[in-house]
Amino acid sequence: MGLDYYSILKVEKTASEEDLKKAYKKRAMKWHPDKNTSNKLEAESKFKQISEAYDVLSDPQKRQIYDLYGDEAVSSVEPEEKGFRRRDATEIFEELFGGSEGKEEGKEVRKASVVENKLVCGLEELYKGSKRKMKISRSVLDEHSKLTTVEEILAIHIKPGWKKGTRITFPEKGNQEPGVTPGDLIFIVDEKPHAVFKRDGNDLVIHKRISLLDALTGKTIKLATLDGRDLRIPIKDIVKPGHEEVIPDEGMPISKEPGKRGNLRIKFDIKFPSRLSSDQKSDLRRVLGVTAVKAFPVETELTSSFAFLRFSSGFYTLAYGACMYEVLISHEEYLLQSLSLTCTLILSLFRERNQVILTCLCLALCFLSCFLV
Repeated sequence: MGLDYYSILKVEKTASEEDLKKAYKKRAMKWHPDKNTSNKLEAESKFKQISEAYDVLSDPQKRQIYDLYGDEAVSSVEPEEKGFRRRDATEIFEELFGGSEGKEEGKEVRKASVVENKLVCGLEELYKGSKRKMKISRSVLDEHSKLTTVEEILAIHIKPGWKKGTRITFPEKGNQEPGVTPGDLIFIVDEKPHAVFKRDGNDLVIHKRISLLDALTGKTIKLATLDGRDLRIPIKDIVKPGHEEVIPDEGMPISKEPGKRGNLRIKFDIKFPSRLSSDQKSDLRRVLGVTAVKAFPVETELTSSFAFLRFSSGFYTLAYGACMYEVLISHEEYLLQSLSLTCTLILSLFRERNQVILTCLCLALCFLSCFLV
Protein backbone atom coordinates (compact mmCIF):
# COMPACT_ATOMS: atom_id res chain seq x y z
CA MET A 1 0.00 0.00 0.00
CA GLY A 2 1.21 3.52 -0.76
CA LEU A 3 -0.12 6.32 1.44
CA ASP A 4 -1.50 5.49 4.89
CA TYR A 5 -4.49 7.81 5.16
CA TYR A 6 -5.26 6.78 8.74
CA SER A 7 -1.76 7.77 9.85
CA ILE A 8 -1.94 11.06 7.94
CA LEU A 9 -5.11 12.03 9.85
CA LYS A 10 -3.87 10.32 13.04
CA VAL A 11 -7.05 8.28 13.51
CA GLU A 12 -7.82 4.62 14.10
CA LYS A 13 -9.14 2.39 11.31
CA THR A 14 -12.47 2.27 13.15
CA ALA A 15 -12.81 6.08 13.19
CA SER A 16 -16.33 7.44 12.73
CA GLU A 17 -17.33 10.27 10.43
CA GLU A 18 -17.25 12.71 13.38
CA ASP A 19 -13.77 11.50 14.34
CA LEU A 20 -12.58 12.10 10.80
CA LYS A 21 -13.97 15.67 10.73
CA LYS A 22 -12.29 16.59 14.03
CA ALA A 23 -8.98 15.08 12.92
CA TYR A 24 -9.13 16.83 9.56
CA LYS A 25 -9.87 20.27 11.05
CA LYS A 26 -7.04 19.96 13.54
CA ARG A 27 -4.49 18.84 10.95
CA ALA A 28 -5.67 21.24 8.23
CA MET A 29 -5.44 24.28 10.50
CA LYS A 30 -1.91 23.28 11.45
CA TRP A 31 -0.66 22.76 7.87
CA HIS A 32 -2.64 25.32 5.86
CA PRO A 33 -0.13 27.01 3.47
CA ASP A 34 -1.26 30.50 4.51
CA LYS A 35 -0.20 29.76 8.08
CA ASN A 36 3.18 28.33 7.09
CA THR A 37 4.84 30.96 4.94
CA SER A 38 8.33 29.97 6.08
CA ASN A 39 8.01 26.36 4.86
CA LYS A 40 5.26 26.77 2.29
CA LEU A 41 6.31 23.88 0.01
CA GLU A 42 6.19 21.32 2.82
CA ALA A 43 2.92 22.79 4.10
CA GLU A 44 1.28 22.52 0.67
CA SER A 45 2.32 18.88 0.37
CA LYS A 46 1.03 18.03 3.86
CA PHE A 47 -2.17 20.01 3.38
CA LYS A 48 -2.86 18.17 0.12
CA GLN A 49 -2.28 14.74 1.72
CA ILE A 50 -4.57 15.61 4.65
CA SER A 51 -7.32 16.68 2.26
CA GLU A 52 -6.87 13.58 0.09
CA ALA A 53 -7.02 11.32 3.15
CA TYR A 54 -10.23 12.94 4.40
CA ASP A 55 -11.83 12.84 0.94
CA VAL A 56 -11.29 9.06 0.71
CA LEU A 57 -12.04 8.02 4.29
CA SER A 58 -15.16 10.18 4.60
CA ASP A 59 -16.72 8.48 1.55
CA PRO A 60 -17.91 4.89 2.36
CA GLN A 61 -17.33 3.58 -1.19
CA LYS A 62 -13.87 5.07 -1.53
CA ARG A 63 -12.96 3.94 1.95
CA GLN A 64 -13.97 0.35 1.16
CA ILE A 65 -11.82 0.28 -2.01
CA TYR A 66 -8.91 1.89 -0.14
CA ASP A 67 -9.11 -0.64 2.71
CA LEU A 68 -9.03 -3.51 0.20
CA TYR A 69 -6.65 -2.29 -2.51
CA GLY A 70 -4.93 0.92 -1.39
CA ASP A 71 -4.75 4.51 -2.62
CA GLU A 72 -3.68 3.64 -6.18
CA ALA A 73 -6.91 1.73 -6.78
CA VAL A 74 -8.94 4.74 -5.60
CA SER A 75 -7.01 7.09 -7.90
CA SER A 76 -7.64 4.89 -10.96
CA VAL A 77 -11.44 4.97 -10.63
CA GLU A 78 -13.10 7.31 -13.14
CA PRO A 79 -14.98 10.18 -11.49
CA GLU A 80 -18.16 9.34 -13.42
CA GLU A 81 -18.22 5.73 -12.28
CA LYS A 82 -20.10 4.52 -9.21
CA GLY A 83 -21.00 8.07 -8.27
CA PHE A 84 -17.39 8.97 -7.41
CA ARG A 85 -16.61 12.64 -7.10
CA ARG A 86 -13.17 13.95 -6.28
CA ARG A 87 -12.84 17.17 -4.27
CA ASP A 88 -9.70 19.22 -4.20
CA ALA A 89 -8.06 20.52 -1.03
CA THR A 90 -9.57 24.01 -1.28
CA GLU A 91 -13.10 22.71 -1.78
CA ILE A 92 -12.90 20.41 1.25
CA PHE A 93 -11.45 23.16 3.44
CA GLU A 94 -14.15 25.64 2.47
CA GLU A 95 -16.85 23.02 2.99
CA LEU A 96 -15.80 22.30 6.59
CA PHE A 97 -14.75 25.82 7.60
CA GLY A 98 -17.42 27.77 5.74
CA GLY A 99 -14.91 29.23 3.28
CA SER A 100 -13.43 31.88 5.61
CA GLU A 101 -10.09 30.12 6.06
CA GLY A 102 -9.88 29.16 2.43
CA LYS A 103 -9.25 32.75 1.34
CA GLU A 104 -6.35 35.01 1.53
CA GLU A 105 -7.02 38.57 2.56
CA GLY A 106 -9.87 39.73 0.32
CA LYS A 107 -8.87 37.20 -2.33
CA GLU A 108 -10.00 33.63 -3.14
CA VAL A 109 -7.44 30.89 -3.50
CA ARG A 110 -7.20 30.11 -7.21
CA LYS A 111 -6.25 26.89 -8.96
CA ALA A 112 -3.80 26.48 -11.84
CA SER A 113 -4.98 25.34 -15.27
CA VAL A 114 -5.73 21.68 -15.94
CA VAL A 115 -3.00 19.70 -17.74
CA GLU A 116 -4.27 17.12 -20.27
CA ASN A 117 -2.19 14.30 -21.76
CA LYS A 118 -3.05 11.52 -24.19
CA LEU A 119 -2.88 7.94 -22.98
CA VAL A 120 -2.44 5.83 -26.12
CA CYS A 121 -3.62 2.24 -25.56
CA GLY A 122 -3.56 -0.82 -27.80
CA LEU A 123 -6.78 -2.74 -28.39
CA GLU A 124 -5.36 -5.68 -26.42
CA GLU A 125 -4.88 -3.43 -23.37
CA LEU A 126 -8.43 -2.13 -23.57
CA TYR A 127 -9.69 -5.72 -23.99
CA LYS A 128 -7.82 -7.33 -21.09
CA GLY A 129 -7.04 -4.32 -18.90
CA SER A 130 -3.56 -3.43 -17.66
CA LYS A 131 -1.56 -1.33 -15.23
CA ARG A 132 0.62 1.50 -16.49
CA LYS A 133 3.27 3.48 -14.64
CA MET A 134 3.54 6.98 -16.04
CA LYS A 135 6.51 9.21 -15.34
CA ILE A 136 5.48 12.86 -15.21
CA SER A 137 7.30 16.11 -14.65
CA ARG A 138 5.59 19.23 -13.36
CA SER A 139 6.32 22.68 -12.04
CA VAL A 140 5.98 23.34 -8.31
CA LEU A 141 7.13 26.07 -5.92
CA ASP A 142 10.15 25.31 -3.77
CA GLU A 143 10.73 26.55 -0.20
CA HIS A 144 11.86 29.90 -1.57
CA SER A 145 8.64 30.28 -3.59
CA LYS A 146 10.56 29.74 -6.83
CA LEU A 147 9.35 27.46 -9.60
CA THR A 148 11.18 24.17 -9.94
CA THR A 149 10.55 20.95 -11.88
CA VAL A 150 9.90 17.69 -10.06
CA GLU A 151 9.34 14.16 -11.42
CA GLU A 152 6.84 11.61 -10.16
CA ILE A 153 5.61 8.12 -11.06
CA LEU A 154 1.83 7.72 -11.31
CA ALA A 155 0.04 4.37 -11.53
CA ILE A 156 -2.89 4.08 -13.94
CA HIS A 157 -5.17 1.04 -13.81
CA ILE A 158 -6.66 0.57 -17.30
CA LYS A 159 -10.00 -1.17 -16.99
CA PRO A 160 -11.21 -3.75 -19.54
CA GLY A 161 -13.62 -2.09 -21.96
CA TRP A 162 -12.47 1.52 -21.56
CA LYS A 163 -13.17 3.53 -24.70
CA LYS A 164 -11.44 6.29 -26.57
CA GLY A 165 -12.08 9.55 -24.72
CA THR A 166 -12.19 8.05 -21.20
CA ARG A 167 -10.68 10.57 -18.75
CA ILE A 168 -8.53 9.64 -15.73
CA THR A 169 -8.05 12.54 -13.29
CA PHE A 170 -5.22 12.99 -10.78
CA PRO A 171 -6.23 15.94 -8.56
CA GLU A 172 -3.55 18.61 -8.09
CA LYS A 173 -0.92 16.67 -10.00
CA GLY A 174 -0.62 19.42 -12.59
CA ASN A 175 1.58 22.50 -12.59
CA GLN A 176 1.68 25.08 -9.84
CA GLU A 177 2.00 28.83 -10.16
CA PRO A 178 2.74 31.55 -7.58
CA GLY A 179 -0.37 32.38 -5.58
CA VAL A 180 -2.42 29.42 -6.81
CA THR A 181 -2.83 25.74 -5.92
CA PRO A 182 -1.65 23.06 -8.39
CA GLY A 183 -4.01 22.21 -11.23
CA ASP A 184 -5.34 18.74 -12.00
CA LEU A 185 -3.63 16.30 -14.35
CA ILE A 186 -5.96 14.45 -16.72
CA PHE A 187 -5.08 11.52 -18.98
CA ILE A 188 -7.40 10.98 -21.96
CA VAL A 189 -7.51 7.47 -23.47
CA ASP A 190 -6.70 7.24 -27.16
CA GLU A 191 -7.05 3.99 -29.11
CA LYS A 192 -4.27 2.67 -31.32
CA PRO A 193 -5.46 1.04 -34.62
CA HIS A 194 -5.26 -2.77 -34.63
CA ALA A 195 -3.92 -4.83 -37.54
CA VAL A 196 -6.84 -7.32 -37.53
CA PHE A 197 -9.80 -6.04 -35.52
CA LYS A 198 -11.68 -2.77 -35.67
CA ARG A 199 -13.75 -1.56 -32.75
CA ASP A 200 -17.35 -0.42 -33.24
CA GLY A 201 -18.75 0.60 -29.85
CA ASN A 202 -18.70 -2.62 -27.82
CA ASP A 203 -18.41 -4.82 -30.93
CA LEU A 204 -15.30 -6.09 -32.69
CA VAL A 205 -15.37 -6.19 -36.50
CA ILE A 206 -13.11 -8.27 -38.75
CA HIS A 207 -13.05 -8.53 -42.55
CA LYS A 208 -12.42 -12.02 -43.92
CA ARG A 209 -11.70 -12.73 -47.60
CA ILE A 210 -12.77 -16.17 -48.86
CA SER A 211 -12.85 -17.86 -52.24
CA LEU A 212 -16.04 -18.43 -54.23
CA LEU A 213 -15.63 -22.17 -53.62
CA ASP A 214 -15.56 -21.66 -49.84
CA ALA A 215 -18.53 -19.29 -50.06
CA LEU A 216 -20.57 -22.01 -51.77
CA THR A 217 -19.36 -25.12 -49.95
CA GLY A 218 -18.65 -23.80 -46.43
CA LYS A 219 -15.52 -23.19 -44.39
CA THR A 220 -14.27 -23.15 -40.81
CA ILE A 221 -12.88 -19.73 -39.90
CA LYS A 222 -9.95 -19.74 -37.47
CA LEU A 223 -9.36 -16.61 -35.40
CA ALA A 224 -7.00 -15.65 -32.58
CA THR A 225 -8.80 -13.48 -30.01
CA LEU A 226 -7.28 -10.43 -28.32
CA ASP A 227 -6.71 -12.45 -25.15
CA GLY A 228 -4.90 -15.25 -26.98
CA ARG A 229 -7.68 -17.83 -27.40
CA ASP A 230 -8.21 -19.73 -30.68
CA LEU A 231 -11.73 -19.63 -32.11
CA ARG A 232 -13.03 -22.06 -34.73
CA ILE A 233 -16.19 -20.76 -36.37
CA PRO A 234 -17.92 -23.14 -38.83
CA ILE A 235 -19.69 -21.40 -41.72
CA LYS A 236 -22.23 -23.90 -43.09
CA ASP A 237 -24.64 -21.71 -45.04
CA ILE A 238 -23.90 -20.25 -48.45
CA VAL A 239 -22.13 -16.91 -48.03
CA LYS A 240 -23.59 -14.17 -50.20
CA PRO A 241 -21.86 -10.86 -50.98
CA GLY A 242 -22.22 -8.52 -48.00
CA HIS A 243 -22.97 -11.36 -45.57
CA GLU A 244 -22.07 -10.74 -41.90
CA GLU A 245 -21.67 -13.52 -39.34
CA VAL A 246 -22.35 -12.47 -35.71
CA ILE A 247 -20.76 -14.35 -32.78
CA PRO A 248 -22.33 -13.21 -29.49
CA ASP A 249 -20.22 -12.35 -26.41
CA GLU A 250 -16.88 -12.32 -28.26
CA GLY A 251 -16.61 -8.53 -28.56
CA MET A 252 -15.17 -5.92 -26.17
CA PRO A 253 -15.89 -6.06 -22.42
CA ILE A 254 -18.46 -3.51 -21.25
CA SER A 255 -16.72 -1.55 -18.45
CA LYS A 256 -19.93 -0.44 -16.74
CA GLU A 257 -21.50 -3.93 -16.93
CA PRO A 258 -18.88 -6.40 -15.60
CA GLY A 259 -19.16 -9.85 -17.16
CA LYS A 260 -20.87 -8.63 -20.32
CA ARG A 261 -19.31 -8.30 -23.76
CA GLY A 262 -20.29 -7.05 -27.17
CA ASN A 263 -20.38 -9.18 -30.34
CA LEU A 264 -17.76 -10.29 -32.82
CA ARG A 265 -18.88 -9.48 -36.38
CA ILE A 266 -17.22 -11.18 -39.35
CA LYS A 267 -17.76 -9.37 -42.66
CA PHE A 268 -17.04 -11.51 -45.71
CA ASP A 269 -15.41 -10.43 -48.97
CA ILE A 270 -15.82 -13.06 -51.71
CA LYS A 271 -12.97 -13.49 -54.16
CA PHE A 272 -14.37 -14.31 -57.62
CA PRO A 273 -12.16 -15.99 -60.29
CA SER A 274 -10.92 -13.65 -63.01
CA ARG A 275 -11.65 -16.19 -65.79
CA LEU A 276 -13.02 -19.72 -66.37
CA SER A 277 -12.23 -22.23 -69.11
CA SER A 278 -15.00 -23.84 -71.20
CA ASP A 279 -14.63 -27.09 -69.27
CA GLN A 280 -14.90 -25.26 -65.96
CA LYS A 281 -18.05 -23.49 -67.14
CA SER A 282 -19.56 -26.81 -68.24
CA ASP A 283 -18.70 -28.39 -64.91
CA LEU A 284 -20.28 -25.48 -63.04
CA ARG A 285 -23.49 -25.75 -65.09
CA ARG A 286 -23.59 -29.47 -64.40
CA VAL A 287 -22.98 -29.06 -60.65
CA LEU A 288 -25.42 -26.20 -60.27
CA GLY A 289 -28.24 -28.24 -61.85
CA VAL A 290 -28.43 -27.10 -65.51
CA THR A 291 -28.12 -30.68 -66.83
CA ALA A 292 -30.48 -30.11 -69.70
CA VAL A 293 -27.75 -28.21 -71.57
CA LYS A 294 -25.70 -31.38 -71.95
CA ALA A 295 -28.68 -33.60 -72.71
CA PHE A 296 -30.01 -31.30 -75.42
CA PRO A 297 -27.22 -29.31 -77.14
CA VAL A 298 -29.03 -26.22 -78.28
CA GLU A 299 -27.10 -25.50 -81.47
CA THR A 300 -27.45 -29.01 -82.92
CA GLU A 301 -31.04 -29.71 -81.85
CA LEU A 302 -32.92 -26.58 -82.95
CA THR A 303 -33.58 -27.61 -86.57
CA SER A 304 -34.73 -31.14 -85.77
CA SER A 305 -36.78 -29.89 -82.84
CA PHE A 306 -38.79 -27.46 -84.93
CA ALA A 307 -39.33 -30.11 -87.64
CA PHE A 308 -40.49 -32.66 -85.10
CA LEU A 309 -42.93 -30.23 -83.53
CA ARG A 310 -44.52 -29.39 -86.89
CA PHE A 311 -45.41 -33.02 -87.61
CA SER A 312 -46.02 -34.42 -84.16
CA SER A 313 -49.26 -34.28 -82.30
CA GLY A 314 -50.87 -34.05 -78.91
CA PHE A 315 -49.05 -35.50 -75.98
CA TYR A 316 -45.67 -35.96 -77.70
CA THR A 317 -45.65 -32.38 -78.92
CA LEU A 318 -46.29 -31.09 -75.40
CA ALA A 319 -43.62 -33.28 -73.75
CA TYR A 320 -40.81 -32.62 -76.19
CA GLY A 321 -41.69 -28.96 -76.60
CA ALA A 322 -41.71 -28.34 -72.85
CA CYS A 323 -38.29 -29.96 -72.53
CA MET A 324 -36.75 -27.85 -75.31
CA TYR A 325 -38.42 -24.71 -73.95
CA GLU A 326 -36.82 -25.28 -70.55
CA VAL A 327 -33.40 -25.63 -72.21
CA LEU A 328 -33.79 -22.46 -74.20
CA ILE A 329 -35.08 -20.11 -71.52
CA SER A 330 -32.19 -21.12 -69.21
CA HIS A 331 -29.80 -19.38 -71.61
CA GLU A 332 -30.31 -15.72 -72.34
CA GLU A 333 -28.56 -16.00 -75.72
CA TYR A 334 -31.38 -18.25 -76.94
CA LEU A 335 -34.27 -16.11 -75.73
CA LEU A 336 -35.57 -15.39 -79.29
CA GLN A 337 -35.42 -19.08 -80.18
CA SER A 338 -37.51 -19.90 -77.08
CA LEU A 339 -40.21 -17.47 -78.15
CA SER A 340 -40.21 -18.98 -81.66
CA LEU A 341 -40.47 -22.45 -80.19
CA THR A 342 -43.45 -21.33 -78.10
CA CYS A 343 -45.29 -20.15 -81.23
CA THR A 344 -44.51 -23.41 -83.02
CA LEU A 345 -45.84 -25.39 -80.07
CA ILE A 346 -49.08 -23.40 -80.10
CA LEU A 347 -49.65 -23.89 -83.86
CA SER A 348 -48.91 -27.59 -83.64
CA LEU A 349 -51.41 -28.08 -80.84
CA PHE A 350 -54.10 -26.19 -82.78
CA ARG A 351 -53.92 -28.92 -85.46
CA GLU A 352 -55.19 -31.45 -82.92
CA ARG A 353 -58.91 -30.56 -82.80
CA ASN A 354 -59.78 -33.45 -80.55
CA GLN A 355 -57.56 -32.00 -77.76
CA VAL A 356 -59.22 -28.64 -77.18
CA ILE A 357 -58.82 -28.67 -73.38
CA LEU A 358 -55.14 -29.59 -73.52
CA THR A 359 -54.53 -26.92 -76.14
CA CYS A 360 -56.11 -24.22 -73.98
CA LEU A 361 -54.02 -25.22 -71.00
CA CYS A 362 -50.82 -25.17 -73.03
CA LEU A 363 -51.68 -21.78 -74.51
CA ALA A 364 -52.10 -20.33 -71.04
CA LEU A 365 -48.83 -21.91 -69.85
CA CYS A 366 -46.86 -20.67 -72.87
CA PHE A 367 -48.12 -17.08 -72.68
CA LEU A 368 -47.43 -16.99 -68.93
CA SER A 369 -43.90 -18.30 -69.50
CA CYS A 370 -43.22 -15.72 -72.19
CA PHE A 371 -44.46 -12.95 -69.89
CA LEU A 372 -42.19 -14.10 -67.02
CA VAL A 373 -39.15 -14.30 -69.27
